[in-house]
Amino acid sequence: MTDQNELLKRAARVLPGGVLGNHRSGPGLEFVVKEGRGAYLWDTNGRRYLDYLLGSGPMVLGHAHPAVVEAVLRQVGRGTSYMLLNEPAIELAEELVRAVPCAEQVRYTSSGTEATFFALRVARAFRARDKILKFEGGFHGTHDYGMMSVAPRSPKAFPAPMADSAGIPHAIQGEVLVAPYNDLATAEALIAAHHAELAAVIVEPYQRTIVPAAGFLPGLRAATRRYDVPLVFDEIVTGFRFAYGGAQEYYGVVPDLAAYGKVMAGGFPLACVAGPKALMRHFDAALEGTPEYVWQAGTFNGNAIAAAAGLATLAELRKPGAYERLFRTGTRLRDGLAAAVRKHGLAAQVSGEPPVFDIFFTDRPIVDYRATLTADRERIKRFNAELLRRGVVKAVNKIYVSLAHTDEDVNATLEVFDQALGALAAGA
Repeated sequence: MTDQNELLKRAARVLPGGVLGNHRSGPGLEFVVKEGRGAYLWDTNGRRYLDYLLGSGPMVLGHAHPAVVEAVLRQVGRGTSYMLLNEPAIELAEELVRAVPCAEQVRYTSSGTEATFFALRVARAFRARDKILKFEGGFHGTHDYGMMSVAPRSPKAFPAPMADSAGIPHAIQGEVLVAPYNDLATAEALIAAHHAELAAVIVEPYQRTIVPAAGFLPGLRAATRRYDVPLVFDEIVTGFRFAYGGAQEYYGVVPDLAAYGKVMAGGFPLACVAGPKALMRHFDAALEGTPEYVWQAGTFNGNAIAAAAGLATLAELRKPGAYERLFRTGTRLRDGLAAAVRKHGLAAQVSGEPPVFDIFFTDRPIVDYRATLTADRERIKRFNAELLRRGVVKAVNKIYVSLAHTDEDVNATLEVFDQALGALAAGA
């Protein structure tokens, strides 16, 4: 067995910051995963963790689900990557079209970032306009347009955007308008004022862990339709998690285009743009050489292994009672966390829907990004660290729930929530 501390040192030498991205467990708490099974992870020292990170969401069935493993192994024996049409990719596209209300066709990408990027590109081609409107705090991947006003510490007045990353061309700021989430009046006013130059409005229908206010999504749909501006739902997180038809089904609002990823690929790198033929036609290579053509290609798009994993995952989610069980588990966890907050007398809000939610250490209701800025950032770091010390892993700002989490897992987690919040209260 390789010593975990040695592995961490090796990672620090060859990976910037010693990690794979921006997710960090915290000083002295980093670990190296050896395997994942069901609702658990094991590190290279043999310690077991209850997992609510779930690979940042895709593992809604849990790790190494037997049906997914079987499908992948079956496909591996037939080859791994062709960059050509293959049966699993066609079958998955057919299933996506059946499931997603806005979809008549899909175009595969390898990541959610690519999916939202190309959804915006195809909207620009359709509208022959350049500007987009997004919502402050909304995360649409790490492309230049997506990384505008995701997490500004000192936000500007609306609709001015702020770049969240070094290396983004200043010119991009002139092409992005920013509105406050859940503020329909401001969004309607911006759309009315700028509709002649807008290519699209993009929104996470459920922004991070903020629930849409009553009337917000229907009002946004009506405003965009009034001016023929495509409405894009970023369903990378909500797709196949809130319902089989995603947030479109769950909230009853159908956009013009949607981006899907995470759950749809069963833990493999695959995502897609989904929409009606009138918009998706711009991807058709028959248009190559014309001003309408959107060039989009990727070596691993429609990868047969990822598609096979996705098909197996969606088959499990179609089984009777799957979503009821997911919501039941999530509701127990979410409500139990809120009860522990009250028990310990902490100023905190538990925000979100049962399949994915989180805690904010503030008195203020979490209705938009600026409300999250009132939360105590150090307390959430401490809370996450206290959980990890007790063997519970979560995302920096999310608790993902899976079908693999049992009642016993929930009981154990609620006990850890209580202990972690108790430690925070004692050190207040």
